Amino acid sequence: MAALADRGMTPDDHLLDIGCGALRLGHLAVPFLHPGHYWGTDASLALMRHGRTVELPDPARLPETHLIEDADFTFPGIPETITLAIAWGVFTHLPAPALQPALTTLRARFPRLRAALVTLFLADSPGPHRQPDGVVTHPGRPPYHRPRTTIEAEARAAGFTPAWSDRRLPRGQALLILT
Repeated sequence: MAALADRGMTPDDHLLDIGCGALRLGHLAVPFLHPGHYWGTDASLALMRHGRTVELPDPARLPETHLIEDADFTFPGIPETITLAIAWGVFTHLPAPALQPALTTLRARFPRLRAALVTLFLADSPGPHRQPDGVVTHPGRPPYHRPRTTIEAEARAAGFTPAWSDRRLPRGQALLILT
């Protein structure tokens, strides 16, 4: 929530929480946003439904239809009203080829999007790399790391302007802000 607040999130924003799981952000964002302004995607609809039932103080504030099963980052059924998007700890667990198509689709689908926040592990190492918080990342298996310059090039190719936040994140992740 603090990273989104840094981007000026207000209750009027329409938030897309990519890889929302059991609503680890949603349980805070749904009560903050106006009803109907939160959308979540994940590879597991069952996990999102469980989070809606268990984690939300008022599940009625989040229509079940706003939880979209989407393992391919195509964002089916999500309206063009999205103004902010976040993918926290998603691409750290997916191989490199997943990022650019997801960013390209995100940019194309949501013309009102003013910022997307993405966490990643950074390293130029062709082998394992110990991140600042101690976690060991890899180029070919989870948790994945990628070169900063490659990520920036993919973001630009998708139509975004990339910038790195100096916010310290758990496990040594880096926060990429795409505008």
